[in-house]
Amino acid sequence: MRFEELTIEGRNAVLEAFRSGKPIDKLFVLEGCKDGPVMSILREAKKRDTLVKFVSRERLDQISSTGSHQGVIAYGAAYEYAQVEDMLKLAKEKGEPPFLFLLDGIEDPHNLGAIIRTANLAGAHGVIIPKNRAAGLTAVVAKTSAGALNYTPVAKVTNISSAIESLKKEGLWFVCADMGGEVMYRLNLKGPIGLVIGNEGEGVSRLVREKCDMTASIPMKGEIDSLNASVAAGVLAYEIVRQRML
Repeated sequence: MRFEELTIEGRNAVLEAFRSGKPIDKLFVLEGCKDGPVMSILREAKKRDTLVKFVSRERLDQISSTGSHQGVIAYGAAYEYAQVEDMLKLAKEKGEPPFLFLLDGIEDPHNLGAIIRTANLAGAHGVIIPKNRAAGLTAVVAKTSAGALNYTPVAKVTNISSAIESLKKEGLWFVCADMGGEVMYRLNLKGPIGLVIGNEGEGVSRLVREKCDMTASIPMKGEIDSLNASVAAGVLAYEIVRQRML
């Protein structure tokens, strides 16, 4: 299947996309532009917590594929986002304790796609990503996931820490990947669980790490100090899979 990036250019097209309920990840607006149609677009973006970036005309010209952007370009998701509740419902339907991935700021779409693929193969019930400062469901993500995006729900939340707090009330425990944590083989990773993977460079943020119940490290014997985020997600996910099979 071929995936096309959902790129929308021009004031009417972008405004209609918002009003029709299309999921918009990011909006680029000409800096300093405050006329009526643009203000209407910004109001719609605010209602939906869409990430807005004000950029120069040169930048808009550079990213425009039509050459007639009229000061606004929107990037939409290649797929509709799910709700976190959908994931818990899916686990219940399967008669399994919930198993979720929570990604704290994964920026590389190839990493996001690879993690969604791993989540699907590991039997996770969904992947949760933040609205801001993170990759969304683009065509690159869809392609890298090798079709997993058709089967594994992805939800977008305003705040990962708040999502953890809400899910704790549903009985989930949370483990985050961190080099300073307990070796993963010594942890009890059974039952309803959320696996938290951090940003490629900085790892899991302090605020999110403090919400987690456990911190897991992956034993490493080489000379470099860390694994790629998607590889780390795979290693930890399959320790969870192993323990769930016992």
